[in-house]
Amino acid sequence: MVVDKRIEDRIAWLTMKDSEHFNCLSEVMCQELINAIDEAYQQECVGIIITAECKRGVWSAGHNIHELPTDGSDPLAYEVPMEQLLRKVQDIPIPVIACTNGTVWGGACDLCLSCDMIVAADTATFAITPAKIGIPYNASGIMHFINQLGINKAREMFFTANPITAQDALNVGLVNHIAPEDQLNALVEEKFCQPLRRNSVLSVSAIKRQFRILSKATSTMTSESFERINAYRAKVFRGEDYKEGINAFFEKRAPEYKGKAADLDDK
Repeated sequence: MVVDKRIEDRIAWLTMKDSEHFNCLSEVMCQELINAIDEAYQQECVGIIITAECKRGVWSAGHNIHELPTDGSDPLAYEVPMEQLLRKVQDIPIPVIACTNGTVWGGACDLCLSCDMIVAADTATFAITPAKIGIPYNASGIMHFINQLGINKAREMFFTANPITAQDALNVGLVNHIAPEDQLNALVEEKFCQPLRRNSVLSVSAIKRQFRILSKATSTMTSESFERINAYRAKVFRGEDYKEGINAFFEKRAPEYKGKAADLDDK
C-alpha cells in the first residue's frame, strides 16, 4: 500500500507514503488514490485532503519516468493512470484539498491544480518540468495552468521549468494559503475542514459541479485546433529528443537535445 486513508469527522485524509520513490505518480499510486477518493465519497465524507510523507523535502516528483512509453505512444494519453487520477479529483463531487509540505514537481503540480484548493508550507516550491525531460504536455494540463495562473505565468513555468516559491505561488493564485510546516494541519482544519463540516454538502456538491462545467465552457476549441495540437505533440513524443530526455534521466546526465523549433512547422 502506498496510500494511507483515515477519516476524521467526515474528512478523509489521503497520505502518499511512497517516499522511497519520492511519491511519484506511478500506476499503483494513481490507482490507490482513485480508489481512496471513491471510498471517501461512498462513506459520505464532506471533503478530502491529499498530503504526503516527504523524503528529502519532496512532496511528489510527479509522473513516474520509469513508466513513460518509448514506443512512440502518447505519454499523456486520455487513458493513462495519471490522467485518470486528475479527472477523478476534478469530477468527484466533494472538495479536494492538496496540502503540500515539500517540493512539487511535474505532474504533481497538475494534480494540485486539479484539486479545488491548495495549501502549502512556506518552504514549498512548485515546478512544471516536462521541457526538462522532452515531454510534450497535453492541452488539458496546459489549460489548468492558464486558467489558474494566467497565460504569462503559465508560459514562464512551462518554458523555464524553474521552481516558484510558495510565496510566489500565493501571489499568482496557485495556492490559497501558506503557513509554516508545523502549522499546516491546523490551518487546513480551521480554513477548510470546519466550514465543510457545517456547510450543506449538497450545496457544495452542486457548486463544484457548476465550477467544472463552467471551466470547460470557457475553453471551447474547434476540431481543427485539437488536431493541430495532437500533431505537434506527436512529433515530439515520437522524436529523438523525447527518447534522449528519458535516457539522460536514467543515466543521470544533462540531456543533449538536437531538435529544432522548425521541426514542428506545418508541412
